[in-house]
Amino acid sequence: MGLLQRGKWVDQWYDTDSSGGEFKRQDSRFRHWITAQGEDNRFIAESDRYHLFVSLACPWAHRTLIFRVLKQLQTHIGVTVVKPLMLENGWEFCSGGDDLYGLDFLYELYLKANPNYEGRVTVPLLWDKKQQCIVNNESADIIRIFNSAFNQITGNRDDYYPEPLRKDIDAINQRVYDTINNGVYRAGFATSQSAYEKAYTALFASLDWVDDLLSQQPYLVGGKLTEADWRLFTTLIRFDAVYHGHFKCNRNKLAEYRHIPGYMERLYGMPGVAETVNFDHIKQHYYGSHKTINPFGIIPAGPKPDFGPFARQ
Repeated sequence: MGLLQRGKWVDQWYDTDSSGGEFKRQDSRFRHWITAQGEDNRFIAESDRYHLFVSLACPWAHRTLIFRVLKQLQTHIGVTVVKPLMLENGWEFCSGGDDLYGLDFLYELYLKANPNYEGRVTVPLLWDKKQQCIVNNESADIIRIFNSAFNQITGNRDDYYPEPLRKDIDAINQRVYDTINNGVYRAGFATSQSAYEKAYTALFASLDWVDDLLSQQPYLVGGKLTEADWRLFTTLIRFDAVYHGHFKCNRNKLAEYRHIPGYMERLYGMPGVAETVNFDHIKQHYYGSHKTINPFGIIPAGPKPDFGPFARQ
């Protein structure tokens, strides 16, 4: 990853704890909320006002693309996709620049929002075209904004964070985030053997827990599909193709579990979800961008992920 310091771009892939070699993920900085009424009358839900910036490789950005599809927001919220590789200038836009301003690099958009901004430059990023500012760059917030803020516009009232289940969803989200979503990065970017093994052990303990949970019920929170499933899905979909080898999370592949493959097939088969998955983009990014892990940028020819008949269409 990279960050801005005093208006200048600094090429830096990860933060580690100098004492233990553990990967540390910084918090997101923009946390405004869109509602039907608007947060202090500032961010009101409107069609064609907001724009989403994503990478097809990033699991955090992938969540927002899935919710954009699930909540039928495609005609209301535009999307710009960055290039697969993230190198010395961070996330780059395709030739001709981004869809709104013709910028070459994502960090330029952060500076457009705040010329004095210092910190990480990340996707996803939700942009307000009317006020030309960043609304939010935290994926957990963005999917909840999409879950409810635009219901009156789309008529889609599907709720992936229902009030009666929120306590259970939050508890599962916390474990999944700490040990699986972020756990693969903690293993892959560890700079000490002990930090790697700590992350590796917690990761597979939680994957075993997920597989056992799915032996008893179809989704993580009982019989209902919730945001907890989608937050997990975007890590699992990348696991065998990237994290198993590239991040040394190689005790076993997800395909070797008993219940996780069927779970993945159910999620992958939801209308519109398969179209949000781009394995070429995913593999190009991870194997081509992480020079400290894969200095020659060799992209493996396999494996070919298979989530049942939906993946083979």
